[in-house]
Amino acid sequence: MAEAMADEYGQTQPPFDGDEVATLLGFLDYQRAVLERKCQGLSDEQLRLTLPPSPITLGGLLKHLACVEDSWFTETIAGEPLPEPWASVDFEADPEWTWHSAAPDSGEYLRALWTARVNRSRAVVQVQLSNGEEAALNETHAAWGHDDPVSLRWVLVHMIEEYARHNGHADLIRESIDGQTG
Repeated sequence: MAEAMADEYGQTQPPFDGDEVATLLGFLDYQRAVLERKCQGLSDEQLRLTLPPSPITLGGLLKHLACVEDSWFTETIAGEPLPEPWASVDFEADPEWTWHSAAPDSGEYLRALWTARVNRSRAVVQVQLSNGEEAALNETHAAWGHDDPVSLRWVLVHMIEEYARHNGHADLIRESIDGQTG
């Protein structure tokens, strides 16, 4: 396997010749790093700025994606209860809670929450993979909102898509704040 290459922002690129697991995890970690970079160096107030007409903020993206990490990896793949701060939220009554509840949170809290949830997700994946990569990728898990169970493979691909879509939002918001692109 070739040595990992960094892109023009210093982020490690996914492997060009990795196996399935290395490729999936490489792309997911790359997308996570993009979000982290988009939120670096911004004040609490900047993390609360929107790009009208959308109400999405970078702080809201951090909180939303922290919740998504826990929903898919902690709850679905590990089969554990959804932890706080999500466990006590009535998402049926307030499906947009992760977005608007981020407004009073500090950037330090949001970054730490997101980082902790990403690290938990990585740990869940490593436990799953320790039982054999192919078996782990194919094993199915009951998932909220889905009639059919989903595999770890499906969750990894879904998370890559989730981050990539939201990183598009993050690109536009960050550029509107200070002109940073890329």
